Formats: sequence, structure tokens, C-alpha cells
Amino acid sequence: MSSDTSARPATVCVTNAKGGTGKTTIAINVAGALNERGHDVLFVDMDPQGNATEGLGLLDSYDAEPPTLFDVLTDREMRSSIDDLIVEHEEMDVVPSSVDLLQAEHELTIADLMAWANTDPTVDIDPAALSSLAINVTPETVPGDHALELLDLALSTVKPEYDVIIIDSPPFYGKLTDTAIYAARSVLVPALTEASSERAIELLVDQIAALESQVDIDVDTVGVVANRVEQTNEDTAMLEWLETVFEDYPIWEVRKRVALQRAFSAGTSIFAYEQSVDMESVFLDIAEGIETQYEIEAAEVPA
Repeated sequence: MSSDTSARPATVCVTNAKGGTGKTTIAINVAGALNERGHDVLFVDMDPQGNATEGLGLLDSYDAEPPTLFDVLTDREMRSSIDDLIVEHEEMDVVPSSVDLLQAEHELTIADLMAWANTDPTVDIDPAALSSLAINVTPETVPGDHALELLDLALSTVKPEYDVIIIDSPPFYGKLTDTAIYAARSVLVPALTEASSERAIELLVDQIAALESQVDIDVDTVGVVANRVEQTNEDTAMLEWLETVFEDYPIWEVRKRVALQRAFSAGTSIFAYEQSVDMESVFLDIAEGIETQYEIEAAEVPA
């Protein structure tokens, strides 16, 4: 059974399976903007590559000994240990990724098979027999008819009080991404303003629709972040396409700025970076949009 998401802070999954969209940079700077607006933010890095963990200056946590986020997701006894994984950052608290997450796709697939065998009487498979193929999961790990609720259940045990949870999903389709979207029930979509992004956006829309149908949930869209926008005909055409596809949602434009990458390399968002960046106002607008959509009480913005 999934947790009661209405009792949890607003949770947003930043997702796009196309590589190179700047997804992680967007996620970090949205979290930084929310912090800038006075909110307590928890950042969850679900990408096995750990790009956000590295981009927040927490690379040592990526190589930490178990238990890690992998264990929290796949070991029922470790689920409530997610609090022990939280690392403090000057702008947000972080659940870091781990090299162990490289095993998560396989483990979550086995968990899903166990759930299927547990709940479908027509399936002639002993769920316990599947345990020999897994590292942590057992039939008791997945009492429902799917395994996508494992991050959802872990987040429901987080004890510190946060205003917003930002989840950075992997840059590929699979169980980890579905698990992140399931936990958030809302997505923020980064996209490059180039023609090759169209297919990726169409696939993401299809993926979310399939997930909603599979597990009977509704996934909200916060909006689209058009990233690294330049003044070319291709950029203009892509922005028009995005406005057509997402006509009911806001589209924010982030211009190409070297300082965004420099802040990432420095382990911060642009709000904690020593150099002022004109894109700060865009990320503050995104943060305000999240406040509005999820009726988060506006915090007192530091002077």
C-alpha cells in the first residue's frame, strides 16, 4: 500500500530521459530558488550516476558504505533509515545517490515480479523462489501488486519537516524513473530547444500516461523548463512547439549561461555562487509557480 501523499510536502520529480538537457542543473537551481524564497528543501538524487550528488559537492557520499539509498529502496528493514542518509548542504538537505543504485533496475524488476506473483493467482511462480535472484528484496518487501511505491514508502518515514521535496530522476526510462514519478505525482520537464527534443517529450508523455494507467494515479505537470535557449530559428520553432504541446502549463526559458555550469562545478546553485547570474529570476519564478500550484505558504524571503 502506498503512503498518503497528501500528508507529505509538495514533491516534484525533475525528469526527461533525453541526456544532455541539463536536467540535474535545473533540479539543483530550482531547489536553490526554493531555499532562496525561504523554504526548507529535501533533494533526492535518484540517478545512479550521482550527477546531482557530485554537483552539490557531496561526491564522498556517493562512495559511502552501505546502507545507501539502494538499501532504503530495496530492503524493507532499512526503509526508515532514509533519515540517516540525509546530508546537510548550505542550501538544502540531500539524500545522495550511491554507486549501489547501479543495481537498482535489476532489483526493482525482481521486486515487481514478486508483487505480480504475490497478487495474480494465474501466475504459477513462487515469489520466494525469486529471492535467490535478488540482493535485498523479498516477497515481504512488496505487499502490493507492484513495486513502484518503494521510494514513496521511504519518503513517508522522513522525520525532518520540509516544505518541498525535489527528486532528480535518472536520464533514462525504467523502474527507477517510474518509482521517482510515482513518489512525486508531479513532474517538471527540462527540454532543450532543438528538434531532437520533440521525440523525447513525446515519449515522456506516453510514459507518464502508461504509468497513470498501470497503477491508477494522476501525475500533475508543474511546467516545462526550456533550457540553454539561444536566439536561433530552431529555438523559436521549438518554443512554439512546446507552447502547443503544453498549452495549459507554464514554460520557463533559461538562457545559455556559463555561470550555471560554474556554479555546478562549485557545488552550489547559482543563488549561493559568488557571481550573480541573470537567470536567477527565472528560477525564482519556477519556485513561485511551485508555491502557487501546491498552495505552499510563502515564506519570508531573506533580505
